[in-house]
Amino acid sequence: MIPANTRGPGGVIVRYGDAEAEHVLSVYADLRCPYCKRMELDLGAVMERAADEGRFAVDHHFATFIDDSAGGSGSMEALAALGAAADEGQKPFMHFLRALYADQPSEDVDAFADRDNLLRLAGEVEALHTDAFRQKVAERTYLPWAAQVSAAFGTSGVRSTPTVLIDRTPVPVINSMGYAVTPEAFLAEVTSR
Repeated sequence: MIPANTRGPGGVIVRYGDAEAEHVLSVYADLRCPYCKRMELDLGAVMERAADEGRFAVDHHFATFIDDSAGGSGSMEALAALGAAADEGQKPFMHFLRALYADQPSEDVDAFADRDNLLRLAGEVEALHTDAFRQKVAERTYLPWAAQVSAAFGTSGVRSTPTVLIDRTPVPVINSMGYAVTPEAFLAEVTSR
């Protein structure tokens, strides 16, 4: 099964925004990556608002390599739950993504592997208060899809997260101190392309 609001072969890219957008912001991230958390919490709402305004669409590409390096299955399990959120709509997907990053455990704690924990976090997103969503998470409906998404990241040529591209041109999102760039700096970069 492939979730709604996806694109690409096997639906491995989750799109937020206009399906026919002229410009595309490609975001490569791992749900257990602490630098991705910094990017999402500081710039996620900025990306969402810009996509809502029609400036670009956001294509999400997900990795699960922290499962391999730190141990566990939390990146994969959280990604499968995000697939279920994508079925509920673009906004529920984005809001669940933000809820996951807001409660991201340290890399050495595999809390996202616990489906009850994922459902607890989804409780923060009103649109995910559905039996269909809960069932898909509980039954791990999109775990095979999550594996395909992870495999696609592995062949993408991207080697680290977060990586962000606007129309295939790199955009800095993390500064030299390891923190997210300011929203103003980010928007200046994406609009100058």
